Amino acid sequence: MPTAVETLLETLDLEALEVNLFRGRSPQVGWQRVFGGQVIGQALVAASRTVEERQVHSLQGYFMLPGDPSVPIIYEVDRIRDGKSFTTRRVVAIQHGKAIFSMSASFQRAEEGLDHQVDMPHVPAPEQLPSEAELKERFLDVMPEPVRRYWERERPIEIRPVNLERYVSRKPMKPVQHVWIRTTGALPDSAPLHKCVLAYASDMTLLDCALIAHGRSVFDRDMQVASLDHALWFHRPFKADDWLLYSQDSPNACGSRGFARGSIYDRDGTLVASVAQEGLVRLRGE
Repeated sequence: MPTAVETLLETLDLEALEVNLFRGRSPQVGWQRVFGGQVIGQALVAASRTVEERQVHSLQGYFMLPGDPSVPIIYEVDRIRDGKSFTTRRVVAIQHGKAIFSMSASFQRAEEGLDHQVDMPHVPAPEQLPSEAELKERFLDVMPEPVRRYWERERPIEIRPVNLERYVSRKPMKPVQHVWIRTTGALPDSAPLHKCVLAYASDMTLLDCALIAHGRSVFDRDMQVASLDHALWFHRPFKADDWLLYSQDSPNACGSRGFARGSIYDRDGTLVASVAQEGLVRLRGE
């Protein structure tokens, strides 16, 4: 039986149907809809396979319909522009004859230039925090059923939260959270692949940050939660199979929408990527 990371790599390995046309499939793990990070990652794979000798530096996508995990997703790439320094691609993900997601991505040839970054927050190292296996042993039996089902599945990304209170309390808190993330197995030595894996992982835990101020969770039955858009900027090289700190905050929620942003650092404190997302955080019945 393949490991979760092997399944992720297989999921990201799209089938080429024709020039600019690719087909992706979803793991059959019982989800009612396709995980948003999967669609982002697959769309980035599709765009990257039409670009040579340049690396993606940013992407912006919009979710329009929930994905159906029981059928393939078709990715159509529009080669909008090939310039001297930058390349632009647009990708549309299609199911049942309708667009479920669209994304624009920009690629750049390697250049030198000005360089600065904000410092990484001071948090415990991942080795100082309980592993996912230890967290399951301590808390799985007392978790609400939807949360327990989520944590019981083998996943390709391990998450080590810095503050466990968020997961065992419904107390409203400052909408800030820090989690360490990495794949649960080694990845091939391919910079584009590591970026696609990070694109996949960047949709994890982020929107939940918008609910911290209200003492709520994406697992609450009276909440309707879904990603609406997602933006990701790649700054510097990294390895997605080594620990990365995903530092998140949510400066705003209103109109049944929550906004969250994240900074991703490697374990040496180098800022490798930035993320922003707005999502639906609707109280059911309103």
